[in-house]
Amino acid sequence: MRQEKSTLTEAELVEAVRSGRHEGQTEMVGRYAERVFAMVVRQVTDVMDAQELTQDTFLRAFSRIDSYDPQKASLSTWLCRIAYRLTLDFLKRRSPAIVSMEESSVWQTDISDELLEAELSTGNEERIGLLEQVMDSLSDDEQMLLTLYYFEDHPLTEIAYITGVDAKVLANRLYRIRKKLYMKMKK
Repeated sequence: MRQEKSTLTEAELVEAVRSGRHEGQTEMVGRYAERVFAMVVRQVTDVMDAQELTQDTFLRAFSRIDSYDPQKASLSTWLCRIAYRLTLDFLKRRSPAIVSMEESSVWQTDISDELLEAELSTGNEERIGLLEQVMDSLSDDEQMLLTLYYFEDHPLTEIAYITGVDAKVLANRLYRIRKKLYMKMKK
């Protein structure tokens, strides 16, 4: 049986959820669950945990729908913000943060943005495998930032909303993360 495509606008969908209509909640999950899950599962490799975090994202969204402001972000971006925070909280509970003392030398080395892009975007299999290994050594919030920017293709303005961090700060952070990846790959 084929499901009919909804004709609800985003505003109508939000209003349906606000008024507690089950079909509004079902429609929201149907439209956005795949995108939220894709973002979460890149960080939480256990599929069951990623599914649970996706479900928690929608439960939180339903309970806090009154806080959604369409002037600040699209519904999709707002849901990604909720998923981002839940995922980071989940990851922090699972593993304590470790700060490496070796990172101070990374910041002192000046590397051009063009060189970083060229080195990190080389697509041979060996380089990709090495890049994946090095990415695993990054902190959870660094991995989330890379996921949102490179894998989810969110612009910095949306990531700023999702993370609650200024876009200029995020651009600087992305540069430092790419620099860290480059230096680790060179070792």
